[in-house]
Amino acid sequence: MIDKATVDQILEAARVEEVVEDFVNLKRRGVNMIGKCPFHDEKTPSFTVSPSKNIYKCFGCGEGGFPVNFVMTHENMSFPEALKYLAKKYNIEIQEKEVSAEEMAARQIADSLYIVNDYAKDYFGNQLFNTDEGKSVGLSYFKNRGFLESTIKKWNLGYTNTDRDDFTRAAISKYYKKEHLKTLGLTSKSDIDFFRSRVMFAIHNLSGKVIAFGGRTLSSDKKIPKYMNSPESEIYNKSKSLYGLYFAKTAIRKADECIMVEGYTDVITLHQNQVENVVASSGTSLTSGQIHLVSRYTSNIKIIYDGDPAGIKAALRGVDLVLEHDMNVKIVMLPTGEDPDSFMKAKGTDGFKQYLADNEKDFLFFKIELLMSDAGNDPIKKTIVMKDIVGSIAKIPDQLKRAVYLQETSRVLDVDEAILISETFKIINKDQKKKDIDHRRKQNRENKQNSNTPFAVATPKSEDQFFPINDGKVPLPPGGFSQQSAAPILHDEYQEKDIIRILVNHGCLIYDKDSNVTVCQHIVANIRDDIDKIDNPLYKQMLEMAMSAIDRGDQVTAELYANTQDTNMSKVVVELMADPYTYAGWQHKGVYLQTQKPPEENQVLDTDQAILRFRLVKIKKLIDLVEKKIKEFTVSQNSSEEFLLNIRVLQKLKDERNTIAKKLNAVIF
Repeated sequence: MIDKATVDQILEAARVEEVVEDFVNLKRRGVNMIGKCPFHDEKTPSFTVSPSKNIYKCFGCGEGGFPVNFVMTHENMSFPEALKYLAKKYNIEIQEKEVSAEEMAARQIADSLYIVNDYAKDYFGNQLFNTDEGKSVGLSYFKNRGFLESTIKKWNLGYTNTDRDDFTRAAISKYYKKEHLKTLGLTSKSDIDFFRSRVMFAIHNLSGKVIAFGGRTLSSDKKIPKYMNSPESEIYNKSKSLYGLYFAKTAIRKADECIMVEGYTDVITLHQNQVENVVASSGTSLTSGQIHLVSRYTSNIKIIYDGDPAGIKAALRGVDLVLEHDMNVKIVMLPTGEDPDSFMKAKGTDGFKQYLADNEKDFLFFKIELLMSDAGNDPIKKTIVMKDIVGSIAKIPDQLKRAVYLQETSRVLDVDEAILISETFKIINKDQKKKDIDHRRKQNRENKQNSNTPFAVATPKSEDQFFPINDGKVPLPPGGFSQQSAAPILHDEYQEKDIIRILVNHGCLIYDKDSNVTVCQHIVANIRDDIDKIDNPLYKQMLEMAMSAIDRGDQVTAELYANTQDTNMSKVVVELMADPYTYAGWQHKGVYLQTQKPPEENQVLDTDQAILRFRLVKIKKLIDLVEKKIKEFTVSQNSSEEFLLNIRVLQKLKDERNTIAKKLNAVIF
């Protein structure tokens, strides 16, 4: 367990822009920074980071929070794990108590799988460096590939020996569960090692944790698969992983370009030779999830192919997906017989970089050149190629970019541009109709499922809970108002939320200069006795936290709520702090607001009105209750003392309502 002082130190040190930039390419926009959201697929950036407020907020999907929330959500970590991650990033030492067996058993399955993979990584590394077989077979292989020992250790390369169950027995002896070993694909269903007599490549996620392994055989036996990879698990989704991205992300952001190759060794060789903005799709066609990963850091992809035309044609089919994500794609074809690994060794770093610069081609024009050379003068084949090219152009969401490509394609192919435009829109309309049909089918399935699901009905609070502060101004009827006296009343939480908004944004500002009372102190003084009338339990909890902070003599700021493990609370705070709009900055031109202070300086009026609105809505609800109770009296009871008392209460409530409404310039209907 991490002590509170250390937690506070970590949260104070963590800067949201520094944490987020490890995963998202951010660009300055005014006082904020903006990038593509890592939590949903988007083409136009709506993910905003506010360094001044130390928060992030996506105005597309609604995700938001503080630095620790970003790490928790993005890396699927618990609060303590996210704190450890940030502590490591900011070189803050953590003193922890020993984890008990009960606490270890309570860890989530994903945490256990990460721990097992970490053990496997160390085991494979030890086999490589500290066993005779590992050194003579595995280490020799890596060194023959030109890998330095520092590179081998950095990339967590390893080796597995020929024995059928050495790893499994070793892991079980260390009390790792066999079910976890099988889930990760380290142990087969028949209880033997899945990887045997192979050099091992660890696959990392964006935070550097090992999520899977790839194993390459060194045998020349054609019956043995050259590569074997871990199966998908709770921590490994192949379609959303790119080999080397953890080591490449900073270089990709700096170069504003991602180089895509095919194999593990290609990535490592290029990285060792100072071409660090490189990743591999591990032999699979690019997926939407992988493209989304890259799009966080750059909108430019350069794909390197070896000189095999048949393989290139097959791979090109998957590149259309990159165009759908509005990314720019360049293609480089290496000389026949070369791959990135061998070509780097032949040319050296400078020669390799120069070759890429001299031979890169735009994806669509590369595709035209490649396919048209095969079509020759055959009109049927040429027509098929043109349809293929137009199909790729139709995937581009940016209309202006699409228009330029159509214009250039018309020029290169010597085809009327109007015909290409017409064909493009046919494809776009066809694709859109298919998407609409798929969307309707999905909605129908969801509606059908919902129709079979009973609705969850919230239980309203009793009417007694709607009373405003009993300050003696309004007498209460004998026995108060029971649930039987009126039907349930719907809650209105907007006013409660507005109180929280002011606490979060202006709580520590001065409300009264003469008495040095803060906004939060003034709000709490006016609402303390009414805390039980708060409808929303989260808002009530936040007000109670503010009251406790004031009683301790602490200030109430957004950080008060950030230093909790309650993600719902953090999201509410960020929602109230984040603003999708920025002020035009007319004050810099000598033009100022004439009628009132700017919102960030208008805390006194804002606070007064929020409290009045809060009281007004509670009084309105109470009036409704009293009126309903009066209607329950029979004609013979109209002269009773209880009836007359209710009439007096109603009049008092209406007088108070009218007084508040007048202060708010509100009209009562």
